[in-house]
Amino acid sequence: MIIKVFADTICGWCFIGQTKLNKAVKNFPETKFEIEHVPFQLNPDMPKEGIERDQYLKMKFGGKEFAQPMYDRMTEEANKVGLNFNINNIKKTPNTVLSHLLIKLAKQTNVQNQVKEKIYYSYFVEGLDIGNKEILINIATEFNIKESEVNNFFNPNNVEKVNSYVGIAKEKEINGVPFFEIGKDVISGAQSSANLENLIKANLE
Repeated sequence: MIIKVFADTICGWCFIGQTKLNKAVKNFPETKFEIEHVPFQLNPDMPKEGIERDQYLKMKFGGKEFAQPMYDRMTEEANKVGLNFNINNIKKTPNTVLSHLLIKLAKQTNVQNQVKEKIYYSYFVEGLDIGNKEILINIATEFNIKESEVNNFFNPNNVEKVNSYVGIAKEKEINGVPFFEIGKDVISGAQSSANLENLIKANLE
């Protein structure tokens, strides 16, 4: 079964949703799943170098104090699935194109799920700048992807391919992520594992 997951690597709800999906698919040991990670950019106009976190929060929410209740709720939900978010460690909101490219590259050696989760962890727990090429190379080498492979893959053509998904998301009228395509059904938001299981079950019948 193919499950398409539209998500951004700076989306905490996407990390939570991915964790719940992992739990759901484990309950179908006889089914072979192919999880296809589809790039989504929450901030498609983000400068390549990203924006300092405080400035970003001011632009998007009017300031940190207005964003904090949402992040507190997200952190609470993350804790429920065993994720320990450290939102205050984040110093920069990055451009996520290169992180999406690394996930695409990781698919070639079938480690895309692990790489994506490591990118999430690096950002939400360690507060690292996942728009920084050197940080992404460090993640890649953990999964036996060579620096030279990363450098070759991070080329303008592949960047353009990632950017082209902005139009695909608009065509599908995807306004929020995570967004899951499970068989013939779609569902959005950080759904419970039970909801995801039910959709998987319905599409296996």
